[in-house]
Amino acid sequence: MLVELAVRNLGVIAEARIPLQPGLTAVTGETGAGKTMVVEALGLLCGSKPDPARVRPGATEAVVEGLFAGDDGAEGDGHLEAEWVLRRVVPASGRSRSYVDGELTTAALLGERGGRSIEVHGQHAQQALLQARHQRDALDRFAGIDTGPLRAARAAVTALEHRLDELGGDERVRAREIDLLRYQIDEIDAVDPRPGEEEDLSSEEDTLSDAVAHREAAAAALEALGAEGGVLDGLAAAAEALRDRTPFEAEVVRLDAAGPELRDVLAELRARAESIEPDDERLAEIRERRHRLVELRRKYGDDLDEVLAHADQARRRLEELTSLDATRAGVEAELAAARAAVEAEGRRVGAARRAAAPELAERLVSILADLALPGSRIEVAVTDREGAPGAGDEVELRLATNPGAPLGGLSRVASGGELSRVMLALRLVLSGGPDVMVFDEVDAGIGGEAATAVGAALARLAADRQVLVVTHLPQVAAFADQQLRVAKRSDGSSTLTVVEALGDDDRVIELSRMMTGQPDSATARDHAEELLATSAQQRGR
Repeated sequence: MLVELAVRNLGVIAEARIPLQPGLTAVTGETGAGKTMVVEALGLLCGSKPDPARVRPGATEAVVEGLFAGDDGAEGDGHLEAEWVLRRVVPASGRSRSYVDGELTTAALLGERGGRSIEVHGQHAQQALLQARHQRDALDRFAGIDTGPLRAARAAVTALEHRLDELGGDERVRAREIDLLRYQIDEIDAVDPRPGEEEDLSSEEDTLSDAVAHREAAAAALEALGAEGGVLDGLAAAAEALRDRTPFEAEVVRLDAAGPELRDVLAELRARAESIEPDDERLAEIRERRHRLVELRRKYGDDLDEVLAHADQARRRLEELTSLDATRAGVEAELAAARAAVEAEGRRVGAARRAAAPELAERLVSILADLALPGSRIEVAVTDREGAPGAGDEVELRLATNPGAPLGGLSRVASGGELSRVMLALRLVLSGGPDVMVFDEVDAGIGGEAATAVGAALARLAADRQVLVVTHLPQVAAFADQQLRVAKRSDGSSTLTVVEALGDDDRVIELSRMMTGQPDSATARDHAEELLATSAQQRGR
């Protein structure tokens, strides 16, 4: 349950701390006082989209916090298993922030946690009831129909159909893909690239493209180093000039060592130069191959390793496609079995939906009679969607509120007040749901006997959960276990909204205001006390 709600700088509410009790809580107040801000605050804890315009003027951010408690289920002791706090911060500009127990989280995770605890029924929820999907879900929940196996079977069919498409489910598509793969493999195999080949070809091309100049450079070097009177002769002469002279012993050793090293260099240089032969034909071959390698990289990868990897992948895919008959036969057999499972599950679910539809209609009619719609008729129509025979996926609640009137879809025949009562009736017949339910404007468009019926229905719903209702009808508020008044306070320079929990005497005054607009009227107070007493009697209190 929701133990306490704290709101700061949201709309007209500067700051409010609202302790809440089990059972039914009515939120009342003058029009425009800010009652809907309480509902909006709870919506923020359920992950609803924040509106920075709702931040109170002059404030930098709005903050909503909710303290929740869960029952451990132990018999008789009433101990609480756990407490947790949800917090939402909405800045006047920028992104909102969400927290669970003080830890930063995403709005989606906050909404998931809050949605397990709170269910908000407002105008949006009423509009959602008009959608066929929500009407189908309501029937499934009422009948306790497990649609999980049907959803899983349909997902399996979708996956297998996708798999079959990947295997070339269309023969023409498969033939085109096979031709393309063979072309790519043949093109790569015809070139037969090798890793690192481009670097070797680049070096060889550089040598051959300037072969004559390379040989001339080598000849000049050999002449300078090894010709008569060249560097080699100079080294020998220098060594002999210094030999046997003690101060230059070290230098003579180094000069003697340099001679053999230089002779090796000369030999290697001569051999290398002799190996360079101009070869225009080979140079053309190298350039042609480099061009073919570049073309492969342009089509199949950034380097030759990626080109070779693409070829391997293409071979595997080609093998898969060319050996497809056996593979396709297996997948098609699985698909046939999956489709049979879908049909079987669909017929099971459809039969359960059709069996439960009259009972749901009967229960709703009975409750609507208590909600001041005694002449109502309801039909829960279950039909099949194209491509899903027997599953009863199309569910429509058809309503007639007047005797003799034809049945029609909710969107065509239900007024706002009637739609509110249908929604409340559904909630009363559906099992499960969150521990906290919030109803905003569920009494819109009704009054008198219907209002009393709605109040009694909300009180029944609150017997095993916490229910909050924002209402402007005294007949509804009188059924509450707790009443909160939202009121404006002004000091002449600014106006603030406060939320007050009312005691018995204050409830009488507030109900008097709601009934007649005259909270000080003795007659109105008598009527308010009578209304409270009558409501208590109806609730057995």
